Amino acid sequence: MPASPFLPGVAMQAVHCSLERHGQAVLDIFNDAIANSTALYDYRPRTAQNIDDWFAAKERGGFPVLGFEGEEGDLLAFGSYGHFRAFPAYKYTVEHSIYVQRDHRGQGLGEALMRELIAAARAADMHVMIGGIDMGNAASIALHEKLGFVHAGTIRQAGFKFGRWLDLGFYQLTLDTPRDPVDG
Repeated sequence: MPASPFLPGVAMQAVHCSLERHGQAVLDIFNDAIANSTALYDYRPRTAQNIDDWFAAKERGGFPVLGFEGEEGDLLAFGSYGHFRAFPAYKYTVEHSIYVQRDHRGQGLGEALMRELIAAARAADMHVMIGGIDMGNAASIALHEKLGFVHAGTIRQAGFKFGRWLDLGFYQLTLDTPRDPVDG
């Protein structure tokens, strides 16, 4: 297995995730984030049907689900992007999310995955990437700022989880694409 171009010396492979190959791992990673973090402002674990629907929505929208597999083929991290808002004028703006399996956090996978997503968004002629980040998540904020994202605003007390109010920050990266945007 080749070393990652973003993590020299680390044997892992960038992959396009699929429901058949990665569905259970995606479910497990989502549910760990729900139960143990503020990465998702959700209370209930996802079900297999939720993951089926999630993959189907990504496919319908033409949105990538990218990941990194380890030497044994296990999913270490995944990420995707999708519609920012449902109105047509937002067609060049996407909101992304990335999730790293608990035992592999802090190893640079988030950065490597974000770089893959940015490249995919650029190739798809997107113009703006938005990350909605809990303002208590200093590591995610630092990662986004390192990659050129800027703070675009905060919604104070947007969520309530783990017995406290959560502030949701929006971080934006403006890409140099598309070359010729069009209305309609």
